[in-house]
Amino acid sequence: VSAAELAISLLMASARFISPAHAALRNGKWARSKYTGAEIFEKTLGIVGFGRIGQLVAHRMQAFGMDVVAYDPYLQPARAAQLGVRLVELDELLKISDFITIHLPKTKETANLIGVDALKKVKPSVRIINAARGGVLDEAALFDAITEGRVAGAGLDVFSTEPCTDSPLFTLDQVVATPHLGASTDEAQERAGIAVAVSVRKALAGELVPDAVNVKGGAIHEEIRPSLPLVEKMAQIATAIAGEAPVSMDLTVRGDISGHDSSILATSALKGALLGCGLSDVTYVNAPALAAERGVTSSVTTDPESPEYRSMISLRAALADGKIVTVDGTLMGIRKVEKIIAIDGFDLDLPPTENLLFLRYSDKPGVVGAVGNALGKAGINIAGMQVARSAAGGDALMAITVDSLISDEITASVKKETGADVVRSVTLVG
Repeated sequence: VSAAELAISLLMASARFISPAHAALRNGKWARSKYTGAEIFEKTLGIVGFGRIGQLVAHRMQAFGMDVVAYDPYLQPARAAQLGVRLVELDELLKISDFITIHLPKTKETANLIGVDALKKVKPSVRIINAARGGVLDEAALFDAITEGRVAGAGLDVFSTEPCTDSPLFTLDQVVATPHLGASTDEAQERAGIAVAVSVRKALAGELVPDAVNVKGGAIHEEIRPSLPLVEKMAQIATAIAGEAPVSMDLTVRGDISGHDSSILATSALKGALLGCGLSDVTYVNAPALAAERGVTSSVTTDPESPEYRSMISLRAALADGKIVTVDGTLMGIRKVEKIIAIDGFDLDLPPTENLLFLRYSDKPGVVGAVGNALGKAGINIAGMQVARSAAGGDALMAITVDSLISDEITASVKKETGADVVRSVTLVG
């Protein structure tokens, strides 16, 4: 938030010559006519790099009546559309923007991205803001463009070399500059300290640490984070029903959340599969390596269509013999309640509670009673039961939630009492 607010402050200060006007007034000069600025209302803001900070800037500047376009080769167009922002190529952004704000990391690909060639494509009235990383904007090229009248002004908080106290740009009234103040607020420092403490607690508990540098998947969007434990449980259920370790766990992320980077869910599936195989001490850090040792792979694809739910996730577990187990899940309502909504094509409305029992059998009278009898003899209390079938007398799936652990002996007893083809129990971990 602090970085986004500073970028906006630099944009506003640049548009209205606030720094030179303030300096002139302190020097005893009342120079109203010299510092005629520009409105931002109904102007086009081009955001180069549409990650979290870029999106915060977009949301706030839309409230000022700006038309926002963005360039980001890694963003899903559906996500930009949700935010009322049009994704464009960089060349188009340069040509149509009245203000340009940069929100990219500096990499080999982005170094001097806004340089001599790019600055030849902009409007002469454009103002350019960089409160992200020094070196993405070529400062020498910017100086030439401003002094030659090809760029109207700039707001800078970062520089290619820091500390920077001697730059030709500092001599220009059209430039407002600050000494890398992006996160220099009391609130940002407090949030950073809290984030560190929370991350340490999560790491010690074996949970996923947000933005950990040694976890595959990178930064995790807040819309994706609640799905991590759901996918872990889906993978544990799929592994339990399969009765063996899968060789692949392939996810399809559907609906609203498909517009976000969901690659981390592949690691969630691996972690769940490994836990389902009885491994302990599996974390988001070591899950990919442990899975690779066992020949288990995972993947994530997206589909913006989700006819029955705003968002859902489908998991397809493939076994070495070619058999497939599928589990679908979703998060319901504003509280994001976890639900298993289908297993192997059988529709359910199942909360993934700690202890579960699944039966595959041919639909016939007496199975429900036989299950209840077998569990009752073992002292197992049934919390909930659901039955789904393909047709009367056809294949059926029974899903049962119970209050205590179901041992292998009890599972064998249920199979004997019911004559079911498959009986699997699972105790969800995590």
